[in-house]
Amino acid sequence: MESGAVICGVGSMIFLGMAILFTLLKGKAAILISGFNTMPKEQRERYDRERMSKDQRNIFLLWAAILGMGSILSCLASSRKAAIAAGVVWLIVFFRDVHLDEEKAFGKYKIK
Repeated sequence: MESGAVICGVGSMIFLGMAILFTLLKGKAAILISGFNTMPKEQRERYDRERMSKDQRNIFLLWAAILGMGSILSCLASSRKAAIAAGVVWLIVFFRDVHLDEEKAFGKYKIK
């Protein structure tokens, strides 16, 4: 088995596990989101935790699907190219979703 397939497969399983965790914990899982957990409790109360958890779950599922496809295609093609392509796509999606500004990251979840 190609090392790229193994790496993508392990990454896919990790993100799938995180998606399951966010599914089971629902709104309580919002505390696991980076940046949200460092806010004061009074400020965290102003955000829709259920929606945040659902969106984070969907992001993890997307990441798991990208890496899972890379793993499967790498196994089928017996080539590392599919795993590398999946890694590049994952990086692009990852950096698209990362926000350093708190308002950009959580602004759409504010309860009016």
